[in-house]
Amino acid sequence: MSQDVLTLADRLWRGEVSTTTMHPVDHIGGFVEITDGVGFTPSFANVSAFATDDGLVLVDTGSLPLAPVVHGDIRGWSEARLNTAIYSHGHIDHVFGVPVWEEESRAQGWKAPEVIAHHALPARFDRYIFTAGYNTIINRRQFGFADLNWPTTYRYPDRTYHDTLDLSVGGVNFSLRHEKGETDDHTITWQPDTKVLCCGDLFIWASPNAGNPQKVQRYPREWADALRRMLALEAEFLLPGHGLPVVGADRVRQALTDTADLLTSLVDQTLAVMNAGGRLDDAIHSVSPPPELEARPYLRPVYDEPEFIVHTVWRQYGGWWDGNPATLKPAPERAQRSIRTRVGIATDDHLARDDPAVLGEDHVLDPAPSLVVEGDALIQRPVLEALLQRGRARVLGRDEVVGHHHHPGRIKHPASAHLLHLPKGDRTGDVVGHHRVDPHHDDVARRHMVHLRVGEEDLLGQCVWHVRVGGQLLVSVTGRDRCGSLPLTPPSRWRSSAR
Repeated sequence: MSQDVLTLADRLWRGEVSTTTMHPVDHIGGFVEITDGVGFTPSFANVSAFATDDGLVLVDTGSLPLAPVVHGDIRGWSEARLNTAIYSHGHIDHVFGVPVWEEESRAQGWKAPEVIAHHALPARFDRYIFTAGYNTIINRRQFGFADLNWPTTYRYPDRTYHDTLDLSVGGVNFSLRHEKGETDDHTITWQPDTKVLCCGDLFIWASPNAGNPQKVQRYPREWADALRRMLALEAEFLLPGHGLPVVGADRVRQALTDTADLLTSLVDQTLAVMNAGGRLDDAIHSVSPPPELEARPYLRPVYDEPEFIVHTVWRQYGGWWDGNPATLKPAPERAQRSIRTRVGIATDDHLARDDPAVLGEDHVLDPAPSLVVEGDALIQRPVLEALLQRGRARVLGRDEVVGHHHHPGRIKHPASAHLLHLPKGDRTGDVVGHHRVDPHHDDVARRHMVHLRVGEEDLLGQCVWHVRVGGQLLVSVTGRDRCGSLPLTPPSRWRSSAR
């Protein structure tokens, strides 16, 4: 089994086996002696074992359902009592094996093992208890276990530390250091004589789990810093919380460096969007991992997505709001209705010298006569969707200018109508909620809301008609293959005839 695990680890590193088929959170089982006195059992989650003259030291203890299996695997290697268990962090797949060892110690008359963790870990257990219902729901959804019930009883640590802790057990020395990354309570364990580094979930043979959409705040920048600090240890064996061992100083260095560089790139790109005034949507659709890093066999997005890490960075540095007015105080999601609504569209070449145009009012020249609104979001917009996707229009926000940029009109009363407008210099793609327009501003909107470039017939692959009435350019969009003619009639007649 030892050779099998190490051979598989080598093949994974070379890309001969994919992490999509040999997933890092799968339970493999068995046991491998990594080097003299150091063992490793690949499970959900992994457990690392160190032999000393005064019993075993374990880094992590496994999950509740697999704890007896892990105990049996280690017992095939050593019969020594468990002296010390170190929690790399407080996730439940890492901390539920201690009771199996404690029961054995009581039965054998041995001294009970000591559990060590970072001082932030007990608060995690406390939080898990008062969010047990929520965690049951989200973890059933994430892992597909219909019978999963989130635990409410935990084995708290006997000893905690803040920044670092030097530990000596049975003549073997360990250095513990706190780091932030996937969690705020992470501990890395370094054994200098064997050059073995246990990194917890700071490396897991996958794109870092820094953006998990159902979990609390994670720390990608601090995570990258932690990985770079690990480089200074010059480890020869990296034993992760998930996935197989990384063997060899060069490979360890590459794994840590590449993971750090991936995180740093995503953080820096997202902050650049934020600092330039962009919204979360801008970041989500413009930030991407360096392709040469994402292609690494040990950084494939098989568990978390780099796109989700953008959300994490935004939440950490910018709060929960995405910058879209529609999501600040949205209507209930269940508030769905089909409406005929006033719709205006403006292109990104809207200049002061251009003639304002009207495209759409209730039953008037409306290219999308039935718009379905869910909450504050347009979810059916047959013509508008194409314009939005091309960055040619956006929905007007509360108190924003209605009309071209020389007009001071503003919407004062938010409520009902969706208006689309693109003031000069504004961004495309913004989508916000309903707005009611009072009579004065309704007139402003009708006269100044829309502009389509004259003669442009290929905007949607449809014909655009252009008609002037009383010095005002009126525009109608039709699905005909060729442009026809539209009689010059007053706008009021157009309203009634378009019903």
